[in-house]
Order: sequence, then C-alpha cells, then structure tokens
Amino acid sequence: MQSPPPGAMVSPSTARNRDPILAVLKTHLPPQGLVLEIAAGAGEHAVYNAAALPGLQWQPTDPAPNALTSIAAWRDHAALPNLLPPMLLDACEPDHWPVQRADAIVNINMIHISPWAATQGLMTGAGRLLPSGGILFVYGPYIEADLQTAPSNLSFDLSLKARNPAWGLRHLEAVTALAARRGLELWRRIAMPANNLALIFGKL
Repeated sequence: MQSPPPGAMVSPSTARNRDPILAVLKTHLPPQGLVLEIAAGAGEHAVYNAAALPGLQWQPTDPAPNALTSIAAWRDHAALPNLLPPMLLDACEPDHWPVQRADAIVNINMIHISPWAATQGLMTGAGRLLPSGGILFVYGPYIEADLQTAPSNLSFDLSLKARNPAWGLRHLEAVTALAARRGLELWRRIAMPANNLALIFGKL
C-alpha cells in the first residue's frame, strides 16, 4: 500500500491479508453490481478491491467518524470511478441502513471486534438486502467445535475480551445458525492465512 494521504489511517493487517482476500472475492463476487462493505475501517481494503474489480461499484461504510474520514481520504487519493463515497452505517441497527439493495456484501474483521448485536444486525441486513443467490463474504478468526483452536487465536480471544468483554472470537456454528435464520446458507468455508477463515454465505 502506498504512503497514506493526509487524514487516512493504516491497518498493518491489511497488507498481510488483502491478496488472499481478493483472490476469494474474485472467485465469488459477481462481475458487475453493487458491493456493500460493512465496517470498512481505514478504507484500505475498499481501495484495493475496487481497483482490482472495476466492474463492481464498491460502497464502503463504517459507524466510526474517524474511519469515514480515513475512507474518504483514501478514496480521494485513489480517484477510482467505481469507489463510492463512504456512508455512515452501524451494523447493529439494520433497520436504519442507508442502502436498500446490494448484489453482494463484504465484511472483513468485524465479527470478533464488535458486540454480538453487530453480527445479528449484519445477518438481518444481509438477509433483507441481498437478492436470491446474492453473496455475503465474511472474513476473520473463529472457534470451531470439531477443530482445535490455534494457540495464537486463543491468546487473541483473551486479549479482545480484556479490551471489551462484549468482543471475542465467535463460534462458527453460532454464526452459521444465525445466518440460516436470516435465509443465508453457508456455501463455502475457506481456510486463510494466519488461522483465519473466509465464509461465503448465499441468500436462498
């Protein structure tokens, strides 16, 4: 990633995971349409993905004012025609999302760094906005019932809960069950670097 423009934030993890994430997105996103990114954070993924996927309109959103400022700074710097201005959106409040429809939804590293209400809102909003066959892409670390959790993920979970008791790694089975109640079926579970998962949910 190039040097950040004034007002833009940098997330060190983005440089490490952007290429594996993009490889999955290229395989699963539609060639055209609107992609809604929930919790876009600093905005680096939005710039990187929009540049690599010019057929898609990329709509970044976040609930934090400093994140919206950073996304706008990266967007102005990149000057990509398919990267839309950032919008205020709180995943916890799906009834107040400023978007009525999306062909796909992308959510990177939010579920474990937010209260469970954010995951509930994400699934509720995705179930409402996506058309039949629409994709919800979710990325991050999880705890899985039938697999031993990596020690690094266990330490990460403890550190998150120390920062905020409402945060922490979620059980994959709980997330997929919640998604199913919103009409979203887990189509693919893809192992990613650093003990992360990419989850592809499809709207039924």
